[in-house]
Amino acid sequence: MCGIVGYIGQRDTKEILLKGLEKLEYRGYDSAGIAIMNDEGVHVFKEKGRIADLREVVDGKVASTIGIGHTRWATHGEPSHLNAHPHQSASGRFTLVHNGVIENYVQLTRDYLQDVTLKSDTDTEVVVQVIEQFVESGLEVEEAFRKTLGLLKGSYAIALFDAENKETIYVAKNKSPLLVGLGDTFNVVASDAMAMLQVTNEYVELMDKEMVIVTDKKVVIKNLSGDVMTRASYIAELDAGDIEKGTYPHYMLKEIDEQPLVIRKIVQTYQDENGKLDVPGDVADAVAEADRIYIVACGTSYHAGLVGKQFLETWAGVPTEVYVSSEFSYNMPLLSEKPLFIFLSQSGETADSRSVLVQTNKLGHKALTITNVPGSTLSREADYTLLLHAGPEIAVASTKAYTAQIAVLGILAAIAAGKRDKELSFDLAHELGIVANAMEALCDQKDEMEMIARDYLTVTRNAFFIGRGLDYYVCLEGALKLKEISYIQAEGFAGGELKHGTIALIEDGTPVFALATQEHVNLSIRGNVKEVAARGANPCIISLKGLEEADDQFVLPAAHPALSALASVVPLQLIAYYASLHRGCDVDKPRNLAKSVTVE
Repeated sequence: MCGIVGYIGQRDTKEILLKGLEKLEYRGYDSAGIAIMNDEGVHVFKEKGRIADLREVVDGKVASTIGIGHTRWATHGEPSHLNAHPHQSASGRFTLVHNGVIENYVQLTRDYLQDVTLKSDTDTEVVVQVIEQFVESGLEVEEAFRKTLGLLKGSYAIALFDAENKETIYVAKNKSPLLVGLGDTFNVVASDAMAMLQVTNEYVELMDKEMVIVTDKKVVIKNLSGDVMTRASYIAELDAGDIEKGTYPHYMLKEIDEQPLVIRKIVQTYQDENGKLDVPGDVADAVAEADRIYIVACGTSYHAGLVGKQFLETWAGVPTEVYVSSEFSYNMPLLSEKPLFIFLSQSGETADSRSVLVQTNKLGHKALTITNVPGSTLSREADYTLLLHAGPEIAVASTKAYTAQIAVLGILAAIAAGKRDKELSFDLAHELGIVANAMEALCDQKDEMEMIARDYLTVTRNAFFIGRGLDYYVCLEGALKLKEISYIQAEGFAGGELKHGTIALIEDGTPVFALATQEHVNLSIRGNVKEVAARGANPCIISLKGLEEADDQFVLPAAHPALSALASVVPLQLIAYYASLHRGCDVDKPRNLAKSVTVE
């Protein structure tokens, strides 16, 4: 969600901050701002809208070697210039940016800010005002900062500077991601390493309830008791080229096209020296020994988890349940005696999932995180981690992370099956290679997907996706892709459920996309298509080669039916992409959404 950048060093900071914020645009935001400081004072520039709009209001003549910046996704107060970050204290001495949600901001306002008039509707402004109140009461700045942090309830990543000290940026985090980047004559702050890859690839991870004193020469990490903490830095293994669009018009299209390569890379990565699929032994043992697996995830990752459930139960024989993180966190079911929790998250920072992980850690249960980001919070705090190796995913609508999650879950299930003396009837590595080829062929058929999007979705206000078994799970993802980037009201349904109420929504011309990749339910789903067609729907059947009929609108290349979810989702991703394009929507940055959801 919200993004933070900061720089202190020898170079003029404006362009560094603006470029850093541009790298964070993928996270989702509705306003942006920077604050820079020089001998003339503090200069704050902020604007509702995109970074391009912010650039228009930044005074290029103002030079500075210290600054902080922010992209805001509204939680408290509407998107506006007034609510945009950075926020300043009443006197203007302190300037602050903040990611997260301060749950007790009303209480803080009542207890400490009775005589202060707040200028915004945000919880963030309360933090900077409280800091100033403590300084005015006689505390040193660092002490005031630490005391304020001790009062905060909720999540935060904070960067603060003091107009009376051009040598320091004060930083802190709790639950929201934040890193400090290291340089020879400078140091930086970023909520994502990609933001400051332009100046450094060496970073220090921060833990919850830590604060950091950042100057151009040193970085001092302390806990909230004031004790100095030591921690080695790491090199962010990111290629700047991976986060550029290149010749693509949108990141989403680039990331759809990268999926075959990602599948091949996953197969290559999770093989031993003999070419046999392999994961670390302790991970495989944890899956094989569990009496029940609980997959916890949100959104697209939840849909991937549903496919993974099929693998784990069918191949490995391990009972598996899939839960939406935000529901599980507050409504934990009765757990088995020896559960294993699998957390699926592209970013590894999903707040709802972390809330569950905190609870399961307290209960002493084992946890595995499957994520795209090494060193992320969910990765650090779980017992085990498997990486997706999908490369940076920038578009808000997830594509390659979804298929990567399914592939990794499949490999994990296959290895667990072997440990439980349940051999697969096919060579998974070989079949994944065939699927990668099929995905590549599908990516080359963009014209056909664009034609389907134009014919079915240009003017419609809603659409249905129907399937059975694995196809139903893919339909849920296809509907989500369409609704999140084209704003068409789209829903995925189990084909057999239509007659239990949903079919009442069918009107003349309603687009209904049906997946038919599973032989044992092929005739059933085709019967469901006839039911909706009889009531005026405009059906589009996407079938797997070998199951196709003459009037199907599109036929997928041949692939193993158990892995069809990896292939069948590609046309649905492309259809959503072209529907969004033809309706004039912002493909990579859809309204109201954020890439990394770091607040509950």
